[in-house]
Amino acid sequence: MKKILFLGVGKMGLPMATHVAGLAGLADLGGGFELEVHDVDDSRKPLALAQGLVWCEELLLRTQQADLIISSLPHDAALMSVVQWVQLHARSGCIYMDTSTVSVSASEAVASSLSSRGIEYLRVSVSGNNHMAQAAQLTVMVSGPRACFDACQNIFAAWGPKLFYLGQAEQSRLMKLVVNLLIVQTSAMLAEGLTLGRKGGLDWSQMWEVLAGSAVGSPILKAKSAQLGKPLGERDFEPTFTVHQMLKDLDLMLQAGEGLDVPLVQTAITSQWMRSALAHGEGEKDYAVVIKAIERMSGLDSRD
Repeated sequence: MKKILFLGVGKMGLPMATHVAGLAGLADLGGGFELEVHDVDDSRKPLALAQGLVWCEELLLRTQQADLIISSLPHDAALMSVVQWVQLHARSGCIYMDTSTVSVSASEAVASSLSSRGIEYLRVSVSGNNHMAQAAQLTVMVSGPRACFDACQNIFAAWGPKLFYLGQAEQSRLMKLVVNLLIVQTSAMLAEGLTLGRKGGLDWSQMWEVLAGSAVGSPILKAKSAQLGKPLGERDFEPTFTVHQMLKDLDLMLQAGEGLDVPLVQTAITSQWMRSALAHGEGEKDYAVVIKAIERMSGLDSRD
């Protein structure tokens, strides 16, 4: 692959594109490649240039020439808009790789539209926040044509040390929703457990210390312990992943459950708790602010 176009250099896309650019001179990629990036938001241009990336000024030409097009997009509508452009202008035999968190149904529609043009489609889901993307510590889950997966191994390795090939179709999309379901439900369990302990007089910091050292001390719990397990007046709800972002993913989970006739009752309740946080003006806080929602319902002072 000699020409790569990366579309969408937001919080996740920018570090991911930067890591791909770092591969450009490696001999095992056949003497290197050209990478250009683009975003519909022009305010991302100076940020991309600051990372040494080349901004695409001739989008039509670069789309027509690309061997590989990668996208990192915020939602289904953005994906469908980009895919319409790719379908119209990319050449047959090009690989289109999307790394967004989107619905299974939207991804299925993408597969159908691109196959009619002979464009290969890789669904790439990544688990981790923008800080993990910057550190190249994402977990990468891929589905789509196996030959395309094999051809892109170096790119996946640039994003993180854990890589899974899950199948030919939408498996990676669904797996991402499964992972995020367990993540958000961990925060919901913490909300109930910590509120119970706090109202019963347990010390906030000690609860986190015990939980992190117990059988329930998962990596996500330990990460939240480092973020939140401080004296009550110093809790840090600065976002690693916002309430707005998690609500989008919760909607995707519930949609997938409905499509597969799986009753996601606990997930639906957690979605309502998140909406309570949203109603209190906490949409840009970390999704763990669901703890404060349960505290409020329990008559506790939920101030940071």
